[in-house]
Amino acid sequence: MDTRQTLFASALAAIGASLCCVAPLILVTLGIGGAWMATLTRLEPARPVFVGLALGLLALAWRKLYRPPTACAPGKRCADVAVQQRQRLIFWLVAIPLLLLLAFPLVAPLFY
Repeated sequence: MDTRQTLFASALAAIGASLCCVAPLILVTLGIGGAWMATLTRLEPARPVFVGLALGLLALAWRKLYRPPTACAPGKRCADVAVQQRQRLIFWLVAIPLLLLLAFPLVAPLFY
Protein backbone atom coordinates (compact mmCIF):
# COMPACT_ATOMS: atom_id res chain seq x y z
CA MET A 1 0.00 0.00 0.00
CA ASP A 2 1.57 3.30 -1.03
CA THR A 3 1.34 6.55 0.92
CA ARG A 4 -1.54 7.97 -1.11
CA GLN A 5 -3.69 4.90 -0.49
CA THR A 6 -2.81 4.92 3.20
CA LEU A 7 -3.82 8.58 3.56
CA PHE A 8 -7.09 7.99 1.72
CA ALA A 9 -7.92 4.96 3.86
CA SER A 10 -7.16 6.86 7.06
CA ALA A 11 -9.41 9.71 5.92
CA LEU A 12 -12.28 7.30 5.35
CA ALA A 13 -11.69 5.67 8.73
CA ALA A 14 -11.70 9.05 10.49
CA ILE A 15 -14.93 10.04 8.79
CA GLY A 16 -16.47 6.74 9.86
CA ALA A 17 -15.23 7.25 13.42
CA SER A 18 -16.84 10.66 13.80
CA LEU A 19 -19.98 10.04 11.74
CA CYS A 20 -22.09 9.35 14.82
CA CYS A 21 -21.39 12.80 16.25
CA VAL A 22 -20.64 15.08 13.31
CA ALA A 23 -23.52 14.06 11.04
CA PRO A 24 -26.34 14.99 13.48
CA LEU A 25 -24.69 18.32 14.24
CA ILE A 26 -24.35 19.14 10.54
CA LEU A 27 -27.95 18.15 9.88
CA VAL A 28 -29.23 20.27 12.78
CA THR A 29 -27.12 23.19 11.55
CA LEU A 30 -28.75 22.85 8.14
CA GLY A 31 -32.18 22.86 9.77
CA ILE A 32 -32.87 19.20 9.14
CA GLY A 33 -34.23 17.38 12.16
CA GLY A 34 -36.43 14.57 13.23
CA ALA A 35 -36.58 11.44 15.27
CA TRP A 36 -34.79 9.47 12.56
CA MET A 37 -31.56 11.29 13.43
CA ALA A 38 -31.33 9.14 16.56
CA THR A 39 -30.59 6.18 14.29
CA LEU A 40 -27.24 7.77 13.42
CA THR A 41 -26.02 6.95 16.92
CA ARG A 42 -26.12 3.25 16.07
CA LEU A 43 -22.62 3.70 14.67
CA GLU A 44 -21.24 4.65 18.09
CA PRO A 45 -20.20 1.07 19.07
CA ALA A 46 -18.01 0.85 15.95
CA ARG A 47 -16.26 4.16 16.71
CA PRO A 48 -13.24 2.65 18.56
CA VAL A 49 -12.57 0.36 15.60
CA PHE A 50 -12.60 3.29 13.18
CA VAL A 51 -10.46 5.44 15.47
CA GLY A 52 -7.86 2.68 15.80
CA LEU A 53 -7.89 2.09 12.06
CA ALA A 54 -7.50 5.80 11.28
CA LEU A 55 -4.64 6.28 13.74
CA GLY A 56 -2.91 3.10 12.56
CA LEU A 57 -3.11 4.13 8.93
CA LEU A 58 -1.86 7.63 9.73
CA ALA A 59 1.08 6.09 11.59
CA LEU A 60 1.80 3.85 8.62
CA ALA A 61 1.72 6.82 6.24
CA TRP A 62 4.03 8.80 8.56
CA ARG A 63 6.44 5.87 8.70
CA LYS A 64 6.53 5.58 4.91
CA LEU A 65 7.15 9.29 4.50
CA TYR A 66 9.69 9.94 7.24
CA ARG A 67 11.49 6.61 7.30
CA PRO A 68 12.04 5.92 3.62
CA PRO A 69 14.09 2.94 2.49
CA THR A 70 17.82 3.55 2.57
CA ALA A 71 18.38 2.34 -0.99
CA CYS A 72 16.47 4.06 -3.77
CA ALA A 73 17.25 3.69 -7.45
CA PRO A 74 18.03 6.94 -9.26
CA GLY A 75 15.10 8.28 -11.29
CA LYS A 76 12.45 6.80 -9.00
CA ARG A 77 9.96 8.93 -7.09
CA CYS A 78 11.57 8.13 -3.76
CA ALA A 79 14.83 9.72 -4.97
CA ASP A 80 13.22 13.04 -5.92
CA VAL A 81 13.34 15.54 -3.04
CA ALA A 82 10.51 17.67 -4.47
CA VAL A 83 8.19 14.66 -4.54
CA GLN A 84 9.03 13.80 -0.94
CA GLN A 85 8.36 17.38 0.20
CA ARG A 86 5.04 17.46 -1.66
CA GLN A 87 3.97 14.13 -0.15
CA ARG A 88 4.87 15.34 3.34
CA LEU A 89 2.91 18.56 2.83
CA ILE A 90 -0.13 16.59 1.65
CA PHE A 91 0.25 14.26 4.64
CA TRP A 92 0.06 17.16 7.11
CA LEU A 93 -2.76 18.83 5.18
CA VAL A 94 -4.73 15.61 5.60
CA ALA A 95 -3.54 14.53 9.05
CA ILE A 96 -4.37 17.73 10.94
CA PRO A 97 -8.05 17.87 9.88
CA LEU A 98 -8.36 14.13 10.48
CA LEU A 99 -7.05 14.44 14.01
CA LEU A 100 -9.43 17.35 14.63
CA LEU A 101 -12.27 15.25 13.24
CA LEU A 102 -11.34 12.38 15.54
CA ALA A 103 -11.29 14.74 18.52
CA PHE A 104 -14.67 16.28 17.63
CA PRO A 105 -16.83 13.74 19.53
CA LEU A 106 -15.07 14.77 22.73
CA VAL A 107 -16.22 18.39 22.35
CA ALA A 108 -19.52 17.73 20.53
CA PRO A 109 -21.59 17.71 23.74
CA LEU A 110 -20.63 21.36 24.23
CA PHE A 111 -22.57 22.28 21.06
CA TYR A 112 -25.81 20.40 21.80
